[in-house]
Amino acid sequence: MTTTINGTRIAQRIRSQVAEEVATAARSGRIPGLATILVGDDPASAVYVAAKRRAIKEAGMRDFHRFLPQHATQDDVAAVVDELAADPQVSGILLQLPLPPQLDADALIDRIPVTKDVDGLTTASAGLLARGERGLRPCTPSGVIELLDAEKVPLKGARVAVVGWGELVGKPLTHLLLRRGATVTVAHEFTTDLAAVTRLADIVVVATGVRGLIGPEHVRPGAVVIDVGIHRTPSGLSGDVRSAELDGIADRITPVPGGVGPMTIAMLMVNTLRAAQWGAEREAVVA
Repeated sequence: MTTTINGTRIAQRIRSQVAEEVATAARSGRIPGLATILVGDDPASAVYVAAKRRAIKEAGMRDFHRFLPQHATQDDVAAVVDELAADPQVSGILLQLPLPPQLDADALIDRIPVTKDVDGLTTASAGLLARGERGLRPCTPSGVIELLDAEKVPLKGARVAVVGWGELVGKPLTHLLLRRGATVTVAHEFTTDLAAVTRLADIVVVATGVRGLIGPEHVRPGAVVIDVGIHRTPSGLSGDVRSAELDGIADRITPVPGGVGPMTIAMLMVNTLRAAQWGAEREAVVA
């Protein structure tokens, strides 16, 4: 039988640990704070930001939220980012994506100081990751690594197929896996004979945004499958993997929902705490 990886349980354990550390920091007067910026009226974005704000409050952190209307200009959003960047109470800044079409998301993200880039999406953060230097890593790839560690899945020497080459998951996850000693092959939905690539892997991580792309023909018996995709369908949420068809083939698999999704918010909490801690370190050195 295939074991379902309980991402919700693992994420809750991480969030509880963060809350304990925040409570300790609060006793010395240092409370981490996350600033979320929501631009426009995208319903899904509003739901995601609300979930992140709830998690922040539950962890005992400060919640700094800014909302801008759909017609906000580049200068409007840039001014908010700059204001939060200069605020010493704000440990981390998250600009919720996607943005309205008139805005240049890359330019706005790169205005976030690397020390407050809790999404790990700035060019500077990507450089630190590529060089293996200390920095804030993208939340979803970090969550995938935490899931594998929690399940005691060996990474050193493992053959891993990362299906998806995106900036949010595929590329940063590849760097994280290589740093852990895995042998990584990057593929995508356009790969010729995708099954020939993925069936060699001990671990298959799928983040393509293509619903149901991966099935039993892509997975060797005993492999671990991590499904990062999430799609809304009339019958509920589904992922990039046809999970039901892998029962009895995969050793372990993440469900959708309840797999990688909860880990993303948990790692956002971790990043906000780390940003606050590292900020305190820098202040101590300056003093």
